[in-house]
Amino acid sequence: MKKSLITLALGASAILSAAPAFADLALATSKNCMACHAVDKKLVGPAYKEVAAKYKGDKTAVDKLATKIIKGGSGVWGAVPMPANAQVNEADAKKLAAWVLATK
Repeated sequence: MKKSLITLALGASAILSAAPAFADLALATSKNCMACHAVDKKLVGPAYKEVAAKYKGDKTAVDKLATKIIKGGSGVWGAVPMPANAQVNEADAKKLAAWVLATK
């Protein structure tokens, strides 16, 4: 019985700690980010793991990436520009940026 409770508690903890990651993946999917990006491989744009590695330790990265998510940009990851995403508001852009930067 004790072992079952510990297993159940650990399982519930894992599910609850993963919930924000799934929520932000859902947000990224709903804003069409996943059409050009993937977490662990380059598609049209860089993998989110590459983005996280590039900006690791940059305290202004969330704001930089949020601006790029909304306004688009070019020249950072090659010749293909990132289009502007006017349908993404600032709060969602910051949430997405923080999620991308936390990708491991």
